[in-house]
Amino acid sequence: RAQDTAASFRRRVCELIAERPAGTLVPVARHLLSDPEDQVAEAAAAALGECRRFRKESPSCVAALSDAASHHEDPLVREAAEAALGVFGDTAGLPAILAGCQDKPAIRRRAVLALAAFHGPEVDAALERALTDRDWQTRQAAELLRD
Repeated sequence: RAQDTAASFRRRVCELIAERPAGTLVPVARHLLSDPEDQVAEAAAAALGECRRFRKESPSCVAALSDAASHHEDPLVREAAEAALGVFGDTAGLPAILAGCQDKPAIRRRAVLALAAFHGPEVDAALERALTDRDWQTRQAAELLRD
């Protein structure tokens, strides 16, 4: 049960969803993205990234991931959400990814890598800014995508 009181159980549910994504489980992962335990929310974001093949679920997943990437208090959750948004490659998630390019270093790196799924002037501008980022790994990610 995804409503189990043990966070470790809810996290394991997310891990199982990621290992064997099924369309019927996408709403469970989406619900767990707002779990009060950060480790569960992070695992849910990762699981949703594995559920991208369920196109009918994409809009609600991208909306939930965008919200987590933009507003979640825990940086690991924001980072996992950025990665999942890059996997979906849905333009509805692009604003959250672009905003992530201005977040903490680990999130900036993940957001820059997520830009690989997108094209356009705002993506090019974000990559140009990332080339001069103070974090060398963010710069390296931008160089990788530019080449």
